[in-house]
Amino acid sequence: MQPDLLGGGSGAPAAIHRLFFALIPDEAVAKQIETVATGVAASQLLRARMVRRSRYHATLHFLGDHHELRQDIVRAAISAGGKVQASPFDLVLDTATAFHGREPPCVLRSSEEPAALQTLWQDLRQALVLAGLGSHISRSFAPHVTFAYSRGGLPPSTRVEPVAWRVEGFALLHSVVGAGEYQLLDAWRFQSR
Repeated sequence: MQPDLLGGGSGAPAAIHRLFFALIPDEAVAKQIETVATGVAASQLLRARMVRRSRYHATLHFLGDHHELRQDIVRAAISAGGKVQASPFDLVLDTATAFHGREPPCVLRSSEEPAALQTLWQDLRQALVLAGLGSHISRSFAPHVTFAYSRGGLPPSTRVEPVAWRVEGFALLHSVVGAGEYQLLDAWRFQSR
């Protein structure tokens, strides 16, 4: 009998529900990311599991993995998200690199992180703390878009054709690990000032 991974007792691994805030590229930007990612994979002879275009995102705050979709966390997160005020800003993804791990994530990053992105992360973090979710969030931020998971060595950091992304909002997402697409729980558009 296979052990239950999260204590559900049925013999089958229990579903892992993941909650996080993220920036989601529009279709045009997602296509550009895909083109750059495909080019990096080909030029580096990367043996990797590529991420589907519909799953591209840049995580702002990870709210944890849970046995079930925690409605208390969802409600607090939606309340916090609604308190954040920001204006649209530009993010340029111009570097491909990889993080360490069992299946190292291959990512696109910005060589110059916009101040508005750091402010957004800090403002959302503060709203989450005030909403009682401080124990669920990270104290550091390394903005990136994962495009693949390497099945070989780590590719070297390299400059790529820049992807210009006009960030106009953020979203709260839910996923069941290994089950496919993300579920959009709520989203907030920035107001031009």
